[in-house]
Amino acid sequence: MTEKEDLQELYQERYDLMRERVTEIAAEPELPAPYGAYFLEVAQFVQQIFDVYEVLARGEEGRTLTELQQRHDTFYGRLAEDVYEHSYLNPAYAVAELGVSLGGYLSMLYADLLSLVADAYEQRLDLLCIWSELFVQIYGLFVEEMQEQHDPDTFSEESCRWIASNVKDVIYWFYHDYSEVFVPEPIVAMIEPQENLLYQTIMTADLSDNRYLYRFGAPIGENELRLADYLRRLPQEKIEAMAHTYTEGYRKGFEITGKDITAKRTVKIEAPMGFERVTREAIRQFEQMGLHATVAREATISLNGRGNGKRSYYSTSPNRQFDYDHKDDRAYYFDKSFVERRLEVLRDTLEKHKEAAAAYGGPAVVEVFGEQPFEPLNKPENAAYSEKQNTLNVYHASESGRITNQYIPGDEYSFTIISYPLPEIGSQFEEIFQATVELNTLDYELYLKVQQKIIDVLDQGYAVHVTGRGDNHTDITVQLHPLADPSKETNFENCVADVNIPVGEVFTSPVLEGTNGLLHVTQVYLFGLCYHDLQLTFADGKVVDYTCSNFATPEENRKFIKDNVLHHHEVLPMGEFAIGTNTVAYRMARQFDIADKLPILIAEKTGPHFAVGDTCYSHTEDIPMYNQNGKEVVARDNSCSLLRKTDPSKAYFNCHTDITIPYDELGDVMVLCEDGRQLPIIREGRFVVEGTEILNEAL
Repeated sequence: MTEKEDLQELYQERYDLMRERVTEIAAEPELPAPYGAYFLEVAQFVQQIFDVYEVLARGEEGRTLTELQQRHDTFYGRLAEDVYEHSYLNPAYAVAELGVSLGGYLSMLYADLLSLVADAYEQRLDLLCIWSELFVQIYGLFVEEMQEQHDPDTFSEESCRWIASNVKDVIYWFYHDYSEVFVPEPIVAMIEPQENLLYQTIMTADLSDNRYLYRFGAPIGENELRLADYLRRLPQEKIEAMAHTYTEGYRKGFEITGKDITAKRTVKIEAPMGFERVTREAIRQFEQMGLHATVAREATISLNGRGNGKRSYYSTSPNRQFDYDHKDDRAYYFDKSFVERRLEVLRDTLEKHKEAAAAYGGPAVVEVFGEQPFEPLNKPENAAYSEKQNTLNVYHASESGRITNQYIPGDEYSFTIISYPLPEIGSQFEEIFQATVELNTLDYELYLKVQQKIIDVLDQGYAVHVTGRGDNHTDITVQLHPLADPSKETNFENCVADVNIPVGEVFTSPVLEGTNGLLHVTQVYLFGLCYHDLQLTFADGKVVDYTCSNFATPEENRKFIKDNVLHHHEVLPMGEFAIGTNTVAYRMARQFDIADKLPILIAEKTGPHFAVGDTCYSHTEDIPMYNQNGKEVVARDNSCSLLRKTDPSKAYFNCHTDITIPYDELGDVMVLCEDGRQLPIIREGRFVVEGTEILNEAL
C-alpha cells in the first residue's frame, strides 16, 4: 500500500468515527438549553454534509435542475436574510442566545464550517475529518463540564467561564496547528497547474443548461443563473471577442513593460461563476500563448480572509451582512505566535514550489458590478481587532508581501483586469452589458493621442491643484517630481487598455512632501461598501485625519474608514494621483443611473482620482517604464517606497484604494508652474486643453 493510500485509509477511519459521533449529536444533544439547540443545528448541518459527500462519492450527482437546487438550498438557504437574522450564524443572535463569552466563538465556528460544502463537492475527506473533529471536540468540552455539574439542566457562571476559556484555547490551537494545511491551499492552487473540480467543470461541463453551476459547491443565485443564461444566447464569435479583449490585455501587459511572457507557465483565472462560456474560451486562448490556467476557489474560511472581498473563482454573496459580520473573525485567534506560524508556512510553501512560483505569470481578473448598494449594519457582537492586533495585521501583510515578492518578483509578472455587469443591476441588464462590452473596446489610438496632450501640459508644472464644486469641498495640491530632462522624461503614464481595461487615465506617483489638502466625495462605493461624505485630510502626502457620515458617532465613522480604507494602518500615503478621461463611462453611468454600482476599475476613469496606499509601481520601481512616445515615466517612487533600500518593512502597505471625484462634483484641475502660470486641464468639470474637447461630447 502506498503512503497516499495509507493516509486515505487513516482519514476514512477518522471519518467513520466522526460520522457516528455527529449522528448521535444530531439525534439528541446531551446539553441543556441554550447550548443544546446550537449543537443540534450545527450537527444536523454537518450530517447533511456527510450525506452529500457520500452521494457524490458514489457518482450520484442528481439529474434534474430542481434536485440540484434543493440540495443547494439545504446548505445555503440558511444565509437568506430572514433566516440569518435568527440563526447562530448571526453573531448578534448567537450572543443573545448563548452569552457574551461563548456566542461569538460559536458563531465564528459555524461560519467556518460552511466551508465543508465546498469540501464535500471536492471530495476532500481530509478536510471533512479536520473540521468535524474540531466540532466534536468543542461539543465534548460542554459535555465534560455538564457531567461535573450538580444540576445537569443548567451551567453556572463559573462553568461558562471554564468552557469559554477552553473553547478559546481549542480554537486557537486548531488554526495555529492546521496553518500547515490551510495556508498552502490557495498558494498551490494559484501557481501549480492542476485540473481541480473548478477547472474540470469550466472546461468539460455541458454548459447548455444551468445544472453545471451546482457542481461548484458554491452559493448560486439569480446573478449566476441569469448571467449563464444570457451568455448562452450570444454567438460564439462574440464570446471569442470578449475573451480576446481580456487575454490580449494580459499579453500587452508583458509587452509594454518589457517582461518576458515566454518565461511564464501559468496564469491565474479570477472570474465569476456564470461566466463559464467566456472563461473557457479565455483559457483556450491562454493555452495558445503557452500558459496553463490555474483556478482557485475564493476564501471560504476565516484564516484565509473569508468575507474580505471577492477574489479568485467566486460567486456573488447570498448575504453581504453575513460577510461583513464575519470579516474580522481571525481576531478570535490572531496573535504574534499565530502570525509567525503563518509566515513560516508561507515561506516553506513557496520554497517547496519555487519553480512553479517563478513561472507564475500573474492573475487575469474579471470583476463584476451591479449588486444593489450595501450599507453594513455595525454590530457590537461582531469580532473586532484590538489595536495590538491591528499592528499585527499591518506587520503580517507587510511580511507576507515581502516573502511572496522573493519568490514571485513583482518586476517579472503582470496582470489584467476587466469588468462586466451582473443581472442584478436591473431590467436594462442586457443593454448595460452591451454598453460595457463597447466601453471595454474603445479606440486605443484616440485615447492615446488625447491623453498625451493632457500629459504635455501636466509636465510643465511642479504641482496640480484640484478643487470641487457645489457640495464637494475638495481643495488639494499634489506635488509632482521635477523633470531633469523634459524632452526624455515625464511624470504621467499614458494608460490605455492593456492591464487595466477600459482605457482612460493618466496617472503619477506624487511627491509626498508638499502634497496637502482635503479630498472629499459626497458618496462613493469602495470594495462594495458605501461611504457618505468621505473626507481625507493630507499633510505632506499622508492621511492625517479622516471622517464620513455613515454612522451616528465620530468614533464609528473613523473606525469604519480605518478598517476598510486604511486597512488598519495608522497612516497611509497618497500612492497615486490620476485624471480619468473616460467620459463615455461617465455617460453610461448617468444614462442607466448606475453610478453607485460601478466598480473602482471603471469609476476611477470617470474623474480625477487619488489612491491611498502603495504606488502603482509597487515592487517594480526599479524597472524603467516608458510611454508610447519613448519618454520615461520617472515618477515611480515616493519617500515611502524608497525605504525599500534601507528598511523594507516600512516601504509597502499592501493596499491601494482609488477614490474618484466625479465630473459633476469637480471644479478645476490646474497645473501650477514655477514661473507663476496656472494652466487649466479641467474647468468646472470640463476638459479645456486644446485637442481634448472630444472628451466633453459624452458629458
